[in-house]
Amino acid sequence: MEQDYIKLIFGLKLKQIRTDKNLSLFGLSKLTGLSKSYLNEIEKGKKYPKPDKIAILSEKLDVPYDQLVSLKLDKNLAPVGEILQSKILKEIPFDLFGIKESNLIDIVANAPAKVNAFISTIIEIAKHYNFSRESFFLASVRSFQEANNNYFDDLEQRVLKFAKSYQVDLTQAIQSKDLEEILIEEYGYTINETELGKHEALDNLRSVFVPKTQTLLLASGVDEAQRAFIFAKEIAYHFLEITDRLFTFPWIKFDSFDQVLNNFYASYFAGALVLPKEELTLKLQDIFEKNTFDKTQFIKTMESFNASPESFYQRLTNVLPKAFNIKNLFFLRFTHKANSNKFYLKKELHLSHQHSPRANETNEHYCRRWASLKVLKDISKSKKTHEFDIQISNYVNDDMTYLVLSSATQDPFKPNQYRSITIGLLLNKQLERKLNFLNDKAIKTQDVGVTCERCAIKDCALREAPPIVLDKIEKNKKIEDIVNTLNNVFSKAL
Repeated sequence: MEQDYIKLIFGLKLKQIRTDKNLSLFGLSKLTGLSKSYLNEIEKGKKYPKPDKIAILSEKLDVPYDQLVSLKLDKNLAPVGEILQSKILKEIPFDLFGIKESNLIDIVANAPAKVNAFISTIIEIAKHYNFSRESFFLASVRSFQEANNNYFDDLEQRVLKFAKSYQVDLTQAIQSKDLEEILIEEYGYTINETELGKHEALDNLRSVFVPKTQTLLLASGVDEAQRAFIFAKEIAYHFLEITDRLFTFPWIKFDSFDQVLNNFYASYFAGALVLPKEELTLKLQDIFEKNTFDKTQFIKTMESFNASPESFYQRLTNVLPKAFNIKNLFFLRFTHKANSNKFYLKKELHLSHQHSPRANETNEHYCRRWASLKVLKDISKSKKTHEFDIQISNYVNDDMTYLVLSSATQDPFKPNQYRSITIGLLLNKQLERKLNFLNDKAIKTQDVGVTCERCAIKDCALREAPPIVLDKIEKNKKIEDIVNTLNNVFSKAL
């Protein structure tokens, strides 16, 4: 049992007993002869009293000695004890958010009953939505990204330093063979492209790294863009001197929050390397300055880098906030199986605030008017390698409008499986100043909702379900209005 945990539990119990007896710290000090500052340190979990001091507290507070030193907590404090014992406070680097662990402990110590209620609520929500430990870690990293507008200048600078050190020309599309050479010559890697194919259970993995022999196992179906990203990510682990890392791509499980965070750092580095900020900014500037949207130019820009559409759109979420001050945006990744009517939101990111297109309960139907879903339906029928669409989406329920760009591609590892990547930019004065093509009449405008169950659009031909959630809200509002009217009528009668 960690000593810190023992100190915290004793401090929580002492404070609860003191407050139950309506004693202030000053009063307890007078009663026991122990200094107020010493008692305060005990209650905050910073000190653990010696046996003779515990005996004094036991006698003066009329509490059995064994009860004071026991690690068993009563019902009111039990959930607090669970979260402290779970080490979650140590697993998550709160300093990333400007929060000190000591501050959290003070909050727990100052209002254990309220903290208990909060923790119990979080646990219930997590159970209800099957919210795993990994999901919590990923949500924490996503919040970290959003808090920093998904731009990390220290990592951008490390990429520039790497490029200079290894003479990598960032003005040209980076090829996987160049990165492979660095892995082999500089870091002693062996690349194996046959082993993974021998194991059917590993068909979802793109790569596996074996640290003891510095061997990187690659799946045979990995294309050039994925290959470059995987190599860039491996370089990132070494160049950033990251040791606590994941060894499979995609990940299977996380053992600690540091692994989740380090996985993000390595991915960010890889994206910044294959899609250099300066080159991407110049190409985007040329697109934005035109009075009409040039779809061909946009796709050519995407294809000018050795990167997948997903990496390209992800990189936009880094570059747009920094280079163009466009911070009100969202990013979505959907998956879809051919001949299915189901769409799964697998990844999302919202900068500045929680935008309308977001994950909902699984039994609801996402709006079929979304560009994200349209391109998926189109590619499943056309069998093309890439479907692209652009539209202005007007969210009628929220009175918010976005410029939405979306691309769909086939999953190379899963037959008849498709994925779409989408970025949405909030239409406001800032966006109007940066994008000259917003008045392009060729860009269609579409009224959209979030889910059919919450949508107020009438006579929608694509609706998959009636607006039952919206109907319930309207019904409750009607009942509330009638009750208020009756209350006013009978109040006047009196």
